[in-house]
Parts: sequence; C-alpha cells; structure tokens
Amino acid sequence: MTNLLYDNGDYPASVAKAARPGWDHGRPDGMSAGLEETYYYEPPTVTWSYASHAAIVEVDIKTGRLSIEKYVVVHDCGVMVNPMLVEGQVLGGTVQGLGGALLEEFAYDSEGQLLTGSFMDYLLPTASDFPDIELIHQHSPSPLNPLGVKGVGEGSAISPPVVIANAVSDALAPFKMEFNSTPVRPEQIAAAAALVAAR
Repeated sequence: MTNLLYDNGDYPASVAKAARPGWDHGRPDGMSAGLEETYYYEPPTVTWSYASHAAIVEVDIKTGRLSIEKYVVVHDCGVMVNPMLVEGQVLGGTVQGLGGALLEEFAYDSEGQLLTGSFMDYLLPTASDFPDIELIHQHSPSPLNPLGVKGVGEGSAISPPVVIANAVSDALAPFKMEFNSTPVRPEQIAAAAALVAAR
C-alpha cells in the first residue's frame, strides 16, 4: 500500500494530510477560514389568512352556567403544507381563545395585589372544558408566493372571546343583557340576571 502513487505522484498519506481540517494550512493574511453567504428574500407583499368562527351556546339564566353546544371554525390558509400541523395550530389557538373567553383573567384586589399569580388561581382550559370543534378547510392558494401559502393560527386565538361574548349576549337578548368583556363567568351572568329580575 505504501508504494501506491496517484497520477500526480503524491502518496495517499500526503493527500489525506492536505485534506485534514486545521489551522496549519497557509492562508493569505486577512483571510478567515470557512464559507459564508447571506441572502435576503423580501416578498412583494404579505399574505393574510382568513377565518370565521361561530358558536351555539346554552345559558342557564338562574345559575349562569354556560355550555357551548357547537363551535365551528372555517379557515383558509392557502396551501396546507402539513395538514396535521395546520389543524393543531387552528384547534390549539381556538382553545386558547376559548380559555380567554371563559376562564382566564388577571384579577387584582383593592390594593392592586395580583390574585391570580399561580395556576391554582389562574384557570386554564383543559380538554374536558370544551366540546368538539368542527374545523372546515377552505383552499384558495395565495398568488403572492411560489408555495401559495398564507399564515395560519393567528386568528384562532383572537376570534373566540368575541364569538362567545356575542353568542351569550344573543342568547340573553330577550332579557336585554349584553356582555362586552371577557371572561364571561357564570357569576356575572347570574348577577346580571338578578339585576334584570329586580327591575
């Protein structure tokens, strides 16, 4: 093996030594090792995803208990590169938004002390808190990028508080009750119902 020569007369060991990484290869002064390239892509415009949420709720006027009978999300994120991830984004964002609509709140006492500083006090949604969410995909690819994609997940957390507050207000419209803030809690509904009954 030691007698093996390449066509240019080099021994294999000298070729291996030349290929070895290290700082002992003479480079011109001021030249650093390695390769580097930077490229920026600036799309001509942004893309926007679209979604619509709807809920059917049932409200017990006496106890204030609120149950979501049906919740539907129709969304359009263009081409779904990974449908499973898209569903996870949309459903996860929707449950996050429903948590904000029904459970999550920063509560303070009269001295300004935070009362919901731990997960013992700050309520988060769990799987048992919500019904199945019906998800409908619309597909209209964006003409503004080569993949036809749009954003996904952003709107899912924003819509539920508005949808729930409006659904509760609609359900209680005969009693002239309206809810403009979240979370919509059972004690708020019961207290508002008591005020209406006292009139």
